[in-house]
Amino acid sequence: MKRCTAIAALVAVGLGLVASTQAPPAAAVPGPEIEYVYNVKVRRNYEFPNNDAIGYGFGICDKVAHGQPYAKVMGDVKDETSPNDEFAANYLVSNAVGILCPAQIWQLRNTAAGYRPPA
Repeated sequence: MKRCTAIAALVAVGLGLVASTQAPPAAAVPGPEIEYVYNVKVRRNYEFPNNDAIGYGFGICDKVAHGQPYAKVMGDVKDETSPNDEFAANYLVSNAVGILCPAQIWQLRNTAAGYRPPA
């Protein structure tokens, strides 16, 4: 009986050691600038003025923060970047605000209310 108890204790200790040596699951999230650049330069290949994706993204955030209407921001993006269609501009604006300045999402939504793409 002592032998069974000793073996059981040894197995329990062994399992405890194995469980304690496994690494915890990774839960790291990239920084917002890295995520933004990945979305607009790797996943989709945008061309920016001065090849400055991060500066351009923060510029969009500044426009939204200063109350520029969504239609004006979209027009600027279509004039200054490539690709310059409606979908590409919306993708860029929503990624910039959603990733680089999420506190401005409410303002972007308020100025986008009733927006209709130009014909």
